[in-house]
Amino acid sequence: MSPFRRMLRQTMTIARRDFIATVFTPIFLLFLFAPVIMGSFGAIGGLGAASVSDGAQDKARIIAIVPAGTTPVIQRGDARLRAMFRRDETPPALMTVTPRRDPAAQARAAFDAKNIDAAAVLYGPLDAPQILYGSRGVRAADYLATLAQVTLATERLGGTLPASNPTKIRMTRTGTSIGGQHQSAFFAVFGIFFLTLFLSGQVVGTMAEERNNKVIEVLAAAVPLESVFFGKLIGMFGVAVLFVAFWGTVVGQITSLLPAGAAAAIGDLTPAVGGPAFMLLFAAYFSMAYLLLGSVFLGVGAQASTMREIQMLSLPITILQVGMFGLSSAAVSRPDSWLATFAEIFPLSSPFAMAGHAANSPELWPHFAALAWQALWVTIFIAVGARLFRRGVLQSGSARPFWRRRRSSD
Repeated sequence: MSPFRRMLRQTMTIARRDFIATVFTPIFLLFLFAPVIMGSFGAIGGLGAASVSDGAQDKARIIAIVPAGTTPVIQRGDARLRAMFRRDETPPALMTVTPRRDPAAQARAAFDAKNIDAAAVLYGPLDAPQILYGSRGVRAADYLATLAQVTLATERLGGTLPASNPTKIRMTRTGTSIGGQHQSAFFAVFGIFFLTLFLSGQVVGTMAEERNNKVIEVLAAAVPLESVFFGKLIGMFGVAVLFVAFWGTVVGQITSLLPAGAAAAIGDLTPAVGGPAFMLLFAAYFSMAYLLLGSVFLGVGAQASTMREIQMLSLPITILQVGMFGLSSAAVSRPDSWLATFAEIFPLSSPFAMAGHAANSPELWPHFAALAWQALWVTIFIAVGARLFRRGVLQSGSARPFWRRRRSSD
């Protein structure tokens, strides 16, 4: 048997061992359904925040201190202007008040009212109104200024604005749009970041237990450490693929039930390389991102011997992942810049940035070079991690690298 085939066989044996030990346990079900648990807590928190926000919005008001004759006109103008806003962007409800002896004092007193939360208050003549607003009422003040203009124009035209009956025709692009490409690029970067953040961190602790049980010494005596490291990385990557395949199937079934409007919004995400090629490249770059970050985490985590040390490593690991996400997000928003070039070349950010590159550029040849470049760095990280483990933990620094070893039969 050739050295390469022997090393491949040993690697796959370690990978199969770790995959089975991880998947065929009850804990794996908790890990598999962790997004449901996280989503449930997120939904509960979101509902609580939404109820608080809705309660505050119900009390918020914009106030117009205008004469009684102007009240119907300003209310009609308010109804006309509100039709242009989305539901979550609508200004606070309008409240009209008849002016008293001192409208300025009346406007200032509205901010101290106990039954409402005044966002902005208008008083004075409509051709030169005075508008007071609170700390979060800048947009409400702008809305009141526009409403005063509409009301003034309506009064000068005799109480009604001329009617207009426009014909609206929806157009669809025949090609990809720049906005759709940038959105696709961001979602690609975010998707890989979320998956690697959720999945690759578990690689850190894969060797701590075996170090405590002295199992790693038995494995290191039987097979090269490079095969142990790469096998463990492949095994945990198999767990990640199983997780992604399960939830990808679930999400795919859910998206088929979306309403037409949501499906159309998803259809606007148009990557430059085309949908099928983009999906293949996304899968390839997710694999490379997992292997790159996993190989780094495996090498760093192999130096830890206790769970406390592993927990201490979790913060810098998360900071590293967030940093790669931030760098790649900035890069995909500025394609063809020096920042994008740096993010595409730097090994740890390259999968993220190149996934965004696939959404922004139709060229395919850079991806073959990028995947080869990333695979090279996976090999380097594994070799360096195994060598550091051999020298620092096993105290066998004189051992030769696996590529220099000969078969015992030679």
